[in-house]
Amino acid sequence: MKFGIIVFPGSNCDRDMMHALRDDLKQEVVMLWHKDRDLSMFTTSDCIVLPGGFSYGDYLRCGALARFSPMMEQVIDFANRGGKVLGVCNGFQILCEAGLLPGVLLQNDHQKFACKNVYIKSDNNKNLIGSNIGTKALKIPVAHGEGRYHADAATLNHLQSNNQIVFRYCDEHGEVHINSNPNGAVNNIAGICNDGRNVYGMMPHPERATSDALHNIDGKAILHALTLMN
Repeated sequence: MKFGIIVFPGSNCDRDMMHALRDDLKQEVVMLWHKDRDLSMFTTSDCIVLPGGFSYGDYLRCGALARFSPMMEQVIDFANRGGKVLGVCNGFQILCEAGLLPGVLLQNDHQKFACKNVYIKSDNNKNLIGSNIGTKALKIPVAHGEGRYHADAATLNHLQSNNQIVFRYCDEHGEVHINSNPNGAVNNIAGICNDGRNVYGMMPHPERATSDALHNIDGKAILHALTLMN
């Protein structure tokens, strides 16, 4: 399979993601410019990645401008046809702005930029990622100022009942507790998927945890799961 990584003006994790997928996971990677419109080289068994960063300088709201880029028109069509899409950090924000995922990402409750290692755990095994990474607490870095996931009560109830919550923040022992929440996200939500379970968004950066040189490869399992068939 192939991974396509979209490069927006202001992306700063696109190369991190490229190296994680190409060098650490040995996957084929194609870099995609945000003004292009061609995804014809990808099939629905491939995966498009929206990386972290500050697309368009995070003017208006994070992801609000990137959502209207020409390439995002193709990503929306690709996702609606069942293609796999992963949005990390700013990519998660873009997916919410584009309507591919429900809810919004708000300013961290402490109003400070969060940049540290946190722990997350799979919430259930009813999606491609959760069914392949087990229940171990994974140490994954975060780096965001607007990572507080929020949705109305009806949306949260649907996410919970439909097993669309992919990750929750936890401590190193896997206990989900407010003290392990780095941004005030509702219900400790760190990542979700859509109804079709082919579009995934998460605030932590798995691509920053795939190298032995960094003494942390917990992110490998998350990215590797996307190489598997639904």
